[in-house]
Amino acid sequence: QVRLVESGGGLVQAGGSLRLSCAASGRTFSAYAMGWFRQAPGKEREFVATITFSGGSTRYADSVKGRFTISRNNAKNTVYLQMNSLKPEDTAVYYCAQRASPWGGVVVTDYDYWGQGTQVTVSS
Repeated sequence: QVRLVESGGGLVQAGGSLRLSCAASGRTFSAYAMGWFRQAPGKEREFVATITFSGGSTRYADSVKGRFTISRNNAKNTVYLQMNSLKPEDTAVYYCAQRASPWGGVVVTDYDYWGQGTQVTVSS
């Protein structure tokens, strides 16, 4: 049984930073791509970032490119999302997800397992 647990969300002022973590268990973490998505109230869940099994390749949504960085530590079974220069429009519940493939994905249906989410609120 795969389990993904996010942490690190909170309230931050515009321009600030947060680092989200997602601890995975249940299958060989280093074999699978990981992703971060977010969902704001009344909106669909949207892609934020993805990273391949080894961490060798990443991809970002245009809205976060240059501000967010996805990384992973396969020895710790953890994926991270460093968020800098946060904007009020980044406010959402952030979810990590694991894909049954070594290669990153950019749509919700690419992923098999999801965490419970962590709230990020950016005040203006």
